Amino acid sequence: MAKQAGGQIDTVMQESRVFPPPSEFAERAQIGSMAAYEKMWREAAADIERFWGSLAGELHWFRPFEKVLEWHEPDANWFVGGQTNISYNCLDAHLTTWRKNKAALIWEGEPGDSRTFTYQQLHHEVCKFANVLKKLGVQQGDVVSIYMPMVPELAIAMLACARLGAIHSVIFAGFSAEAIADRNNDAGAKVQLTADYGWRRGQELPLKKNVDEALDKSPTVKHCVVLKRTGNPVHMQEGRDHWWHDLTAQAPNDCAAESLDSETPLFILYTSGSTGKPKGIKHTAAGYNLFVKKTFEWVFDYRDEDIFWCTADIGWVTGHSYCVYGPLSAGATMLLYEGAPNWPDEGRFWQLIEKYRVNIFYTAPTAIRAFIKWGDAWVDRHDISSLRLLGTVGEGINPEAWMWYHRKIGRERCPIVDTWWQTETGGIMMSPLPGAIPTKPGSCTKPIPGIIPAIVDSSGKPVPPGQGGWLVITKPWPGMLRGIWGDQDRYREQYWSKVPHSYLAGDNARCDADGYYWIMGRIDDVLNVAGHRLSTIEIESALVSHPQVAEAAAVGRPDEIKGEAVAVFVTLKNGEPTDALRKELKAHVRKEIGALAQPDDIRFTGALPKTRSGKIMRRLLKDIASGKATVGDTTTLEDYSILAKLRSEEE
Repeated sequence: MAKQAGGQIDTVMQESRVFPPPSEFAERAQIGSMAAYEKMWREAAADIERFWGSLAGELHWFRPFEKVLEWHEPDANWFVGGQTNISYNCLDAHLTTWRKNKAALIWEGEPGDSRTFTYQQLHHEVCKFANVLKKLGVQQGDVVSIYMPMVPELAIAMLACARLGAIHSVIFAGFSAEAIADRNNDAGAKVQLTADYGWRRGQELPLKKNVDEALDKSPTVKHCVVLKRTGNPVHMQEGRDHWWHDLTAQAPNDCAAESLDSETPLFILYTSGSTGKPKGIKHTAAGYNLFVKKTFEWVFDYRDEDIFWCTADIGWVTGHSYCVYGPLSAGATMLLYEGAPNWPDEGRFWQLIEKYRVNIFYTAPTAIRAFIKWGDAWVDRHDISSLRLLGTVGEGINPEAWMWYHRKIGRERCPIVDTWWQTETGGIMMSPLPGAIPTKPGSCTKPIPGIIPAIVDSSGKPVPPGQGGWLVITKPWPGMLRGIWGDQDRYREQYWSKVPHSYLAGDNARCDADGYYWIMGRIDDVLNVAGHRLSTIEIESALVSHPQVAEAAAVGRPDEIKGEAVAVFVTLKNGEPTDALRKELKAHVRKEIGALAQPDDIRFTGALPKTRSGKIMRRLLKDIASGKATVGDTTTLEDYSILAKLRSEEE
């Protein structure tokens, strides 16, 4: 194997299994053949403005747009001169159709309480809360900070902000007071929304208490609205704090959606930076609206009778795009669940699928690996035969986890849509279209129509097929971020400066001979072993294919001879870690993908440090493997005790 130029990645994983769409699925699908997909993709690539402009007619426009795209790299204006409102497209647009009395949102709380809202009822609640915000002085362009559990009022608050042209900044309800204050101050938030408490694994999370601490350091916030979720007492500050139920009881239930320019900011969503300061990703109304609507319809092949469940928290972009705006724009029925997947036991997700007859299930690879670790018996207790389509989101999925999902959850009849996208992209960029594109375990397959990717080396030159490199997007798309809040220089530097005329995704990938894309991990997650650049995902996939391994994370540590040695952290499905198993796993990796990728160190651990959205924090593991102190932003770490335990084992 030859040494590769900078930016190129050696690929060692081979995956030859292919699963065509089931014929009965393809017959009913919106896009039912590879030929239909390829024709659509070619037409879009030939003229992206014509392609997206023709689809934009599906939205309601108060004033038609005059031009599809103004592109002054890296700044995009989509649907120039048009005026619309995403809250109108999610709600009002359905009230003159039969969907008026269709269930829009089915919600179940962790303790088992539940509520259902039709489109008409949801519209009613959104209008009331929009009037509440108006009375608190919220105007177009003001930022409303939302720190709430997964309850219907979270979606209601977002849609109410959008109705007025206010900008929402949703903060995941697991973050600390410090993280809330940082985000409030960066955004200049005017109003804070929260709840008294939220349920998580049978415990009451003190959300209002966290907010009280944050508001001591958030001088721009003038009002705080508190939803009563559990009813246990909380501190309420006179003049600043208001109960949600008191304000909505007095509010009228009619509030016209504002006619807003297509590029009106819709939301800020903060992602953690590797060096400390979180960055606020800014999305605007019309382009984002169209992109999440169409990707929802294409990727999930949505049918009007379907119940759709995206298990993501609304505090992440997946929840924004595929729990709220995408499904509601498409007139879908979505399920929201408040709590943990293993409360009161490890069968909760399967119990919910059985109870609500869920048809489309969209979850994260980290959850799938947890399901595998918990055991098949939890699945077997429930009737999940209503499922017709499965999806994954958040990171690359190991082929063996994909196969378990295919066999055990999909019963070998449900296509799997393995989706690649980011907070910055707004919506899904690459995914199988389930009636058209044969799947390969571990591959996100092909780009969505209108998305033009490439794989390049660090000088921006395309790499040969099968060779790994940097993933870039070469043409603008409607759902793209419009910048980093308050820091356009950082936006240009981070995403547009390294590869000429292309958006740098920050991921390594390869494209095989069939034109299928394989995500190989973040650019920073490449190991340089004896002059060869290896992908962490490929090493991890080899380990997860061993029958005793539930999850693995590969990182590099300094090595005098090889430059970097391969260190892996492994959690087991069952059994005790032994030296014999350690040797067996090293031999297994050598057999699966070659001697070059054989781990130098294997450390067994009960759990891996993860973000609250489920991504493994390899940066922290690299510090541990290298014997360094932890630096940078750790606010997204879900369980600090895991990090402490790993460190204590080192000492």
